[in-house]
Amino acid sequence: MSKLVMVIDDSPTVRKIVEVSLRREGLEVVSFPDGIEALRAVTNRQLDRVPDLVVLDIDLPKMNGYEIARYLRSKPQWSRTVIVILSRHDGVIDRLKARLAGTQAYLTKPFTTQMIVDVVNNSLGLPTSPSSAIS
Repeated sequence: MSKLVMVIDDSPTVRKIVEVSLRREGLEVVSFPDGIEALRAVTNRQLDRVPDLVVLDIDLPKMNGYEIARYLRSKPQWSRTVIVILSRHDGVIDRLKARLAGTQAYLTKPFTTQMIVDVVNNSLGLPTSPSSAIS
């Protein structure tokens, strides 16, 4: 079974770029414009399993990325899910807050699809595909 990645970003463009680049790697991807909708999908069993990894923006409507990360970390079923922050904020405080909220990696925008693919593959312990190493 392929790994499931959940993308939570309010930018349709960012969601599309991340989705396409990760699907090319053979990953299953679901994406949501905000955390409430993403959490609802899991709670309502729209998703048949908890994602292996979440790519999470910080600046989100309703609930920010830190709040979502802390919420996920408070739930036992999410304990093995890797959380990767993707944000335009690049401050030490932002990174520290992300780490304290329970995230494993921090990427800043603008990003390359290669950066996303590498971080996701590394975080999930997957081999980096030869095709992505060339591009």
